[in-house]
Amino acid sequence: MKRHIPGAQFFDDKKVAVLGLGVSGRAAIQALATHTSAELGAWDQSPSALATITSSQVAHSYACHDGGELVADVIAWQPDLVVIAPGFRQTGVEWQALRQAQLPVWSEIELAWQLRSCSSDGQYAPWLCVTGTNGKTTTVAMLESILQSAGRRACAVGNVGKPAVTAVSDVSEDAPEVVAVELSSFQLAATFSMEPTAAIVLNLADDHLEWHASRSEYAAAKASIYERTHIACLYPVGDSVVQDMVDNAEVIEGARAIGLSLGIPSRGELGFVEDAAVDRAFIPNAHRSAAELFTLADIAHLTPAGYDLPAHIVKDALAAAALARSIGVEPEAVSQGLRQFHSASHRIELVGNVEGVSYIDDSKATNAHAAQASLRAQDKHSTVWIVGGLAKGATFTDLVARVEDRLAGVVVIGVDQSPWRAALQNLQVPVTFIDNSAPEPMDEAVHEAHRMAKAGQTVLLAPASASQDQFASYSERGEKFEQAVRDLQNAGREG
Repeated sequence: MKRHIPGAQFFDDKKVAVLGLGVSGRAAIQALATHTSAELGAWDQSPSALATITSSQVAHSYACHDGGELVADVIAWQPDLVVIAPGFRQTGVEWQALRQAQLPVWSEIELAWQLRSCSSDGQYAPWLCVTGTNGKTTTVAMLESILQSAGRRACAVGNVGKPAVTAVSDVSEDAPEVVAVELSSFQLAATFSMEPTAAIVLNLADDHLEWHASRSEYAAAKASIYERTHIACLYPVGDSVVQDMVDNAEVIEGARAIGLSLGIPSRGELGFVEDAAVDRAFIPNAHRSAAELFTLADIAHLTPAGYDLPAHIVKDALAAAALARSIGVEPEAVSQGLRQFHSASHRIELVGNVEGVSYIDDSKATNAHAAQASLRAQDKHSTVWIVGGLAKGATFTDLVARVEDRLAGVVVIGVDQSPWRAALQNLQVPVTFIDNSAPEPMDEAVHEAHRMAKAGQTVLLAPASASQDQFASYSERGEKFEQAVRDLQNAGREG
């Protein structure tokens, strides 16, 4: 069935500035050049980024490391709107100047919504949207697996997988029938017309406070995912902060608030009866019956070595199941999709054992919320913790207080270690700070942790911080950790 993009005509005679030429910026230019007649401009802080842009529709381009000069050139071009990359902070000079110039600022997600394709009978692919401080990637990946098990052409997009604008503007016969959309607060801050079929905020804790002007702006960006929802606003039962977001959202008439619980669900909720996840929301006669969706055995293969099945994995699976059920996916596809799902790398992975000490890579724990989950799963006084990196405006005193009883030692990496010095100053276990100019900080951290740890204990990389001060990504940070552990193992064999 032939597809088309009704929203493309909006861009006729428009000048569109794309600020930031990373993955999302390049995808935005490609989609606009392919599907619209807009006049395009491209800006980046790196001159080499401009070389990646070849479209003849790019009428103007400019590169400058200085953010003030860069955005001044954008404004001088007099665009009708600006598609901004998430790398530009809401607190930065670029955002402030664009607001003062009263220019509309769009995320790549907003552009994707405007450029989504529909079938010849006017049907659009549903958007099932996920945000939260922790668990987004796992949830959308689980959801993608469930949808594909149900025979739907589905893909995970947004903060994971291919750029959203690339996927949803597809007009071929292979275009996705439904999309699982992972959304960061950065993306949501400049998204204003998206209408999710179903949406969820998994959880909320301090994160990215250097990007937003305040905690309230961070929370407001997350809460905006519920706006204009059509079918279901999902929320964790007992989380009053997230429930308030649902209560205050302006939704499409008929949308329902659906609670998710690890306990026995009430009518209108999903939850657990013993080891089975059940649906009492998306079924007929929910007042007196429930549909089994999956059992804990279906996700047991996701249990990290040496751990019990973590509660956060169970919660993510339940969220994915609920999103799928909101568009009528059958229970059998839920359980099958979860059985076929496998976790991404660098999330609570046992990477080796050296002289009786286990080494666990949770480099993906890039905030305090995720790091706490890893540490609370450990035995008391058993863990040498490797932490540090880009703090993103966070402080860690409360985190340390909550996990102190799990610690046998701490090793701190990262360029700016001041938040950790403040948080760890009264800790009654050994603490070592790795020189922030060390050429191989992870090697030094692993060797120091090896020196601290005793047989039967665990060395856990759960940094509670982003990676980009000393590594290209959390993946590279995890790979460096794994390599350092292998080097320890090899040294032991040679010795």
